Amino acid sequence: MSAQRIRINHFIKSPQLRVITIDGENLGVISLEQALKEAHARNCDLIEISPNATPPVAKIMDYGKFQYDEKKKQKVAKSRTHTSDIKNIQVKIGTGEHDLELKAKKASEWLKDGHRVKIDLFLVGRSKYMDVNFLKERMDRVFKLITVDYKIASAPQKSLKGLTAIIEKK
Repeated sequence: MSAQRIRINHFIKSPQLRVITIDGENLGVISLEQALKEAHARNCDLIEISPNATPPVAKIMDYGKFQYDEKKKQKVAKSRTHTSDIKNIQVKIGTGEHDLELKAKKASEWLKDGHRVKIDLFLVGRSKYMDVNFLKERMDRVFKLITVDYKIASAPQKSLKGLTAIIEKK
C-alpha cells in the first residue's frame, strides 16, 4: 500500500467498519464513530487496512508502528526478488579451442549464478553466407564445453551479427 491511499482516523469515509485490535481481536462490524472512540480509548489510531472489502477492514494500532511494519515488509519483498541479466559471449568461426574453453568456463559461472547467457557466433564478410548447418556445428563446439546443466531458451538463429543462441540453467 502506498502512503497516500492509507486512510486513518477521521479520513475514513465508510460508515461501517470491520474492526480488529492490535492484539488481533475482532470487534466485529461497528460504526465509524464507535470505532474512533475505541481507538481513542486505547491511545491508538484507526487505520483502514482493506478499503475494498465489504465492509472495509480497519485496525486499531499506532500509525508509526504500522508504517514501520509496511516498510519492513517492502524491504524483505525487494530483497527476495532476483534479477537475472543476459550475459554475452562472442565467438568467431576461427576461435581457437583454448579460447572457447575459457569462454565456456565463464558461461558456466554465469549460469551457476542464475544468469542467462547469449552466445553470438560473430560472422564477418563472406562467412555470413556459409551453410547454416556448418555454422550451427561451430556453435555446438561452445555448447559441448559448458560444464553446467543448461537448456536452450532460444535456438541458434540468424541475427544481425551472425548466429545467436540463448541458454539458461535447468
